[in-house]
Amino acid sequence: MRALSFTARQANGRTDGGGRVDADVIVVGAGPTGLMLACELRLAGVRPLVLERQPRRRDTPKAGGLGGRILELLRHRGLLERCEAACTGPVPAPRFPFGGVHLDLTRLDDPPLHALSLPQQRLEEVLDERAGELGVEIRRGHQVAGVVQDEESVSAQVLGPDGPYRVTACYLAGCDGARSRVRDGAGIAFPGTVYPEVNRLAQVTLPDSVTVLGNGDLDVAGHGTVRGGFTRTDRGLLGVGASPDSPVVSLFTTEDETAEYDDDIPMSLTEFQDSLRRVLGADLPVDEAVRLSRFTFKARHAEHYRKGRILLAGDAAHLFPATGVAINAGMLDAVNLAWKLAADVHGRSPDGLLDTYHDERHLAGERTMLHTRAQVALRRGTDPAAEALREVFQELLTDEQPQRRLGTLIAGSDIRYPMPGPFGHHPLAGAFVPDLTLHGDGGVTGVGELLHTARPVLLDLADREDLRRAAAGWHSRVDIHTAKTDDRPADALLVRPDAHIAWAAAVDESRDDAVPALREALTHWFGAPDNRA
Repeated sequence: MRALSFTARQANGRTDGGGRVDADVIVVGAGPTGLMLACELRLAGVRPLVLERQPRRRDTPKAGGLGGRILELLRHRGLLERCEAACTGPVPAPRFPFGGVHLDLTRLDDPPLHALSLPQQRLEEVLDERAGELGVEIRRGHQVAGVVQDEESVSAQVLGPDGPYRVTACYLAGCDGARSRVRDGAGIAFPGTVYPEVNRLAQVTLPDSVTVLGNGDLDVAGHGTVRGGFTRTDRGLLGVGASPDSPVVSLFTTEDETAEYDDDIPMSLTEFQDSLRRVLGADLPVDEAVRLSRFTFKARHAEHYRKGRILLAGDAAHLFPATGVAINAGMLDAVNLAWKLAADVHGRSPDGLLDTYHDERHLAGERTMLHTRAQVALRRGTDPAAEALREVFQELLTDEQPQRRLGTLIAGSDIRYPMPGPFGHHPLAGAFVPDLTLHGDGGVTGVGELLHTARPVLLDLADREDLRRAAAGWHSRVDIHTAKTDDRPADALLVRPDAHIAWAAAVDESRDDAVPALREALTHWFGAPDNRA
């Protein structure tokens, strides 16, 4: 397959020296992170080229759901309904494992953490379809063997079905997973810890010899009761998630092992039953498997998310030692990165904008690493002190405030990026935009609908003509909307494409304070105005 070729756009006033490039951005990896990044780049008017080593989308079960902040972001892009339609089961109740204990948010009217039963392969189908609609080129069966960069461009050596070739772009994003060739080729350190344990997860139907009791316990003929929730034995950890209202039961085992497993080779039902037998010390018969997956836990964090024209996102940048957070974090990396890359490719990037990708997302990665490492401490302790810690922790999680705090932490929705200068003082600055109901000439809408196109938005909530006039010089890059909302949190909000607030005007803030701060924020994030005079 021949590479497309077109003249490079200017990047921060530089070109590639009169040469030619094959894409604005090369995206290595067509998992959820890579596909999300490619879609976001295309929305921003940038032409990505996605290179994926696998010849077709993998059907090996990996992540079984999607949850946290990314669900809100997908709604803001108009993709949440598609994801919901692709779900393989009903929306699960807000109950989540945390280090061997349970976080039960079902008693909260507005739980801070939600999830979808969306297997990773179905999520990739949705994102692949969206990429096709946007005109993204995806080359499957094309493996990146090496990367080389200079001051003006970056090249990838590729092994394709028709032989080796080279592609060149302004930037290259490594979304190629835990064993990232891009990260290794760029020489980015990936320090951390590998935990000597193997986790196996199965969703199964049970034979008549096993009865699901009303409290979620299992009554196994010839053995007795297997308790619902988590049971720790001398040989490992057993998890049971069952309800008499559902024919499918979730079973989970953790064992200390040092064996290496190939992620491309799926786990068999026999392997899972052998693990059940070892951990439980008895046979727990199963009928059919709906889903089988195996995974290990590592806590690794790239020292840098950017090195020159090479950037990392998703598992290439971070590995967390707990379930339920990796896809959320990786796709949010992609959304944060895309609009900043696009600004540079279009020659509109303010100084230092692309460096904020590392600053912001590394901070978010550290926050996620904090609670997933805490889960390791809860999960792996085996002595009486560790049992006491889990029991006390579970007691604390019966109270609303700890439930909300932990749910927000897992969701990744407690992240507030530091905003520099005078536009960082408002309590909303750096936070994810609140879900406001807006009343305008076009009727009732929500903030999310204004972000479908992934463009920045100045949202005027107080009919401030002075602010709209101050932003007029950025009208080609920033959408300006005027609307009313109940109990407005600010007179105006400047919302970045990743739905984080870059600046906010306090209610009834004076023109002398608000107008200069808005202009400074617009310049800081989106470059000089069009009418520079």
